Parts: sequence; C-alpha cells; structure tokens
Amino acid sequence: MDVLATTTAPLVEIGHLSHVYRQGGAGDHAVLDDVNLTLRDNEIVALLGRSGCGKSTLLRIIAGLMPATSGAVAIEGEPVTAPAPQVAMVFQSFALFPWLTVLENVEIGLEAQGIGLDERRQRAIAAIDLIGLDGYESAYPKELSGGMRQRVGLARALVVHPKVLLMDEPFSALDVLTAETLRTDLLDLWCEGRMPIQSILMVTHNIEEAVLMCDRILVFSSNPGRILAEIKVDLPQPRNRLEPNFRALVDDIYARMTARPTGKVSHGVFPGTGISMVLPRVSPNRLAGLMELVAAEPYNGRADLPAIAGDFLMEVDDLFPVAETLQLLRFAEVEHGDIRLTEAGKRFARAALDEGKRIFAQHLVTYVPLAGHIKRVLDERAGHRAPASRFRDELEDSMSEEQADQTLRAVISWARYAEVFAYDEDVGVFSLENPT
Repeated sequence: MDVLATTTAPLVEIGHLSHVYRQGGAGDHAVLDDVNLTLRDNEIVALLGRSGCGKSTLLRIIAGLMPATSGAVAIEGEPVTAPAPQVAMVFQSFALFPWLTVLENVEIGLEAQGIGLDERRQRAIAAIDLIGLDGYESAYPKELSGGMRQRVGLARALVVHPKVLLMDEPFSALDVLTAETLRTDLLDLWCEGRMPIQSILMVTHNIEEAVLMCDRILVFSSNPGRILAEIKVDLPQPRNRLEPNFRALVDDIYARMTARPTGKVSHGVFPGTGISMVLPRVSPNRLAGLMELVAAEPYNGRADLPAIAGDFLMEVDDLFPVAETLQLLRFAEVEHGDIRLTEAGKRFARAALDEGKRIFAQHLVTYVPLAGHIKRVLDERAGHRAPASRFRDELEDSMSEEQADQTLRAVISWARYAEVFAYDEDVGVFSLENPT
C-alpha cells in the first residue's frame, strides 16, 4: 500500500489557477484561467499550445518565480510561495554567465545553496560528464555552439538534484539537427534512469516533439490559457515518427488544435473578429506561398497540416498563424487538422500578380474589420489622410500597446501588398496618395 501511495500521489498539484496581467487603460488581460493539473513521479508531461497561451507563465508560477492571481500550487503537498528548492528550470535562451567557465556556470546554483567547494566541484563535474561535455569544463560560453550551451544549462539545472525539471522550449533556439541530437540524448538519460530528477514538465510548440518525448500532453487554448485536452501517449520508447500510431496521434492533436469554437455563430460572421481583434504578424509572401503550395500537386487544394509542417520544418507557431489568417480572409478553411482552399483561394493561387493583388485587396477590406475601417476613414476625409494614432488609440481601448502595434503593423503589411492604402512610417500617417 505504501508503494502504491508513493507512485500515485501527485508530485506537483495545481488547483483552479488563474493569472491576470494588469494593463492600465487597456484593462486586465487574463493569461491563465482555472488551470488544474497534476504531475506525478516518473513522467514527462508537455504543455502544448500557441504563443501567448500562458504556458511559460505557468512554469514560472510553479517554480515560485512569480505569484498566481488566484489558485494554488503545491509541490509534495507544500504550497509554493517563493522560489521552490525542489524545482530547477531550463530556459529557451541559454542564460549563461559569459564571464564564467562551463564549470563555474554549473557550480553557481550549488554555491547559492551554500554547498562547500569540494562537493560542488565533484557534483558539477559529474553533471557535465552526464550531459556529454566532459573536457569543456574550462571553456567559456562564447567558445561553445548553441547545442553545447544548452547542455550547460541542462547540467546547471540537474546538478542541484531537483525533484522536478521545468523546461521552457529548451530546443527551439537550436537548429533542427542539434535539437534532435540533444532531445535524443535527454530521452536516453531519462529512460536509463541516470537523471537525478523525478519528473519533467516541458513547454513546447512542436507537436511531434511532444509526442516523441512525453507520457502525457496537455493542450492549451489561448486568450485565456485553459487546458483544452489531456492526451495520454501510450507508445513505447524509443518512438518512431513514421509508425502509423505515432502519425495518428500527431494528426489527432492537430485536429484538436484547429477545431472551431463550439457555440452559435451568426451566419456570415467569422468568429472572434472585430476592429479589436489582435492580428498576427504574418507576411503576405507567406500567405501567398501557402496558398500556392496547397493549390499545387500533390495537394490540389486540400492538405494535411502535419504533412506540411513535417515537409517544411514548420512548428505550430509558424504554421497556424498563416493558416488561420487565410481562414480569416476566406481564402481557406481550417478544420480537423486539414487546410482546404476556398474558390477564392484557388483563384488567387492561379492568378497573375496584379489580379492576385486585386483579389487580396477585396478580401482584406471585406473580411478584416480594421482594414475596412481604415479604408473608410481615408475615403471619407477630404485629404484622404489619417494619423496612425487615431486607430492605435481605438485599439488600445481593448488591447495592450504591444498588441495594438502588432495589429496595426499586420494590417499595414497586408494593405501595402494589396495596394489598398499607404503608410508613411516617418510621420505615422495613413493615406491613399500612393498605395504602393
């Protein structure tokens, strides 16, 4: 009974956790809403979702680096109210001290704990050897490749022997081959029981990475971040990306993440739009490129998003904003992990440059409310000019300054491509004078 209790009791337990960022005039921005999760001994769990859905914020709250607005976090039954000694964190950026050697960077956490020189030197050397950097103890970060620097970050986290290892997109700053090597080495250490930790909680945008590494995957929705689904991965390690069961699970997660919101939607109204809709910074070239790709062989107007992501090494945060912007513009439909071009999307893909711009312009002012709003204001004014501040102030009534800037710049980019209106960056003025 005692053994059973040990294996089933939560290592980390989070109950009804919410977090709100205060934004002054733009109002409060809810990042996390009523998140409940547990992390048990001897498992790797992924938090999977889009940028801005609060995953990294959740990791920092678990680590005790910031307080939650409401809810509770406990590690081994003890509430987390300050930086938790049972937790270590590996960041996306390597976060090494450039003036310290590899050995000194790894030792620094032990030094902060007051551990004596001989013990911390012994433990640091053992950690460096474990993660495959034996011989680089005296090197400085500037002498190391990105993958080697991230290995130092991993050794620095492991050397303090935490119960829980938190990893915030630890492979995303690395090239594809380096990331794959480090991911494989980490899994080997974990499966061999050589890592001095009990569980791993990791943030990722890479669906295949989550399926490859994890025992459970928690899929987050955005604005605010909520757990949309919990998926158990029952595939044995080591996992093969080409196996049908692996591909089926990847496809299922894509389908969940591209599912349309449930609920009644008025006919002809795209859900979630309005002048205050936060728009992604997606270049027109990417929009055109994806339409042309899907229109061509072998897709012929309909494609599987996982296949596109795999062929072109695109992650969720690369692919989804492009696909969803095409859906907003009515050039495509995205659902169940597939993207299907509409008739307008097919016409655009077949059109010559000028005709394509005309089609794009028509859809932009019709289906992107902010673009239509700016165009109407310019049409109605005698001089056909308006300051950007006039529209930015409207946006900041319902979003942050950063989101307002991102949204305006997205519309500016799309309008310039379609020659709908122009924007003078030097004076901050929209106009119809020379929309090229």
